[in-house]
Amino acid sequence: MTAVIDKPAQKSVRKPGRWAAPPRPVWEEQPSQVGLAGKGLVLGIACLAILFPLWIVVVTSLSSRRTIDEAGGLVMVPKGITFIAYQELLSGGQVTRAAVISVLVTLVGTAFSMTVSVLCAYGLSRTDSVGHRWILMTLLATMFFSAGLIPTYLLVQTLGLTDSYLALILPSAISVFNILVLRGFFMGISPELTDSARIDGAGDLRILWQIIMPLSRAVIAVITLFYAVGYWSAWFNASLYLNDQDMMPLQNVMIQLVQKQEAPVGLGQAIKTGQLSGLAVQMAVMVMALLPVAVLSPFVQRHFKKGMLTGAVKG
Repeated sequence: MTAVIDKPAQKSVRKPGRWAAPPRPVWEEQPSQVGLAGKGLVLGIACLAILFPLWIVVVTSLSSRRTIDEAGGLVMVPKGITFIAYQELLSGGQVTRAAVISVLVTLVGTAFSMTVSVLCAYGLSRTDSVGHRWILMTLLATMFFSAGLIPTYLLVQTLGLTDSYLALILPSAISVFNILVLRGFFMGISPELTDSARIDGAGDLRILWQIIMPLSRAVIAVITLFYAVGYWSAWFNASLYLNDQDMMPLQNVMIQLVQKQEAPVGLGQAIKTGQLSGLAVQMAVMVMALLPVAVLSPFVQRHFKKGMLTGAVKG
C-alpha cells in the first residue's frame, strides 16, 4: 500500500486590483478605524479647500450678470448658466490673441528648452567628455549666483530682443535644476548599452535618440511639463521686455483685467452696456489660464515618482 501524504492546502494570494492599496509589509501594524477615519477627514478637507475656490471661479464665469448681481459678487450655486463671457473672449479680441501667443510661446519655448537641456545633460552624463567638470561647476555656480535684473535687462536690450517674442523664451530658457535631474537619470542607464552601440558604429546622436531617449520617457515627460507650465505661467518677462500691448500673453492680460480692472480691448463696451459682468469676464480668463495645466497634469502625474525620485537618487 502506498501511503497518501496530504499536501498542505495552499492559500490563494489575492492580487490587488488597479485601485487597491499595495500589500502592507509584515512589520507594519494594521491601521485602526480611527486612523483611517482621521486620514479620510483630513484628505476630504484638503480636497474641499482646493476644489471649492475652483468651483466658485467656474460657476461665476458661467453666470449671467443678473445672477452675479443677485449674489452680490461670487456665485456658489449655479443659476442661469450662460457662455456669453467665453464667447466674447474668444470672438477674436485681445484675449484670443493673447491666448494664441501664450500657446505658441509655450510650444516653441518648451521644444527649445528641452532640446538644449537634453543635449547638455547627455554631454555632462559622459564623464569622459571634454571640459565636463568645468562646465558642470559653471552651471552649478549659476544656481547660487546671478547677475541681477538690471544687467540682464541691459543684455537683452543690447541683443535687440526687446519688443520681440524671443525675449519671452531666451532669458529663462534653461533651468540648471532640470539639467541636473536629466543628467542623474542618464547616468543611471547601464553603460553596457551605450558601449555596445558604440562598438556597432553608432554615434552620440544616434545613441541619444535610439537608446537614451526611449529609456528616459518618464523623466523627459516630467521635465517637459515643468518647462511648459513655466512658459505658460510666465508674465514677468513680458511686462519687462514688451511695450506693445498687442504682443502681451494671456497671463499679462489677466493681470490687467484682475488687478488693474482694465477691460480687454473689445469688451469695454459690452461691460458698460450691461451685456457682460466684469466679474464673469475675470473668472473666465482665470479658467482659460488654468485649463491647460489642469488638463495636462493628470497625464504626466504617473511619471512624477519615477522621473523625479529616480533621477535625483541616482544623480
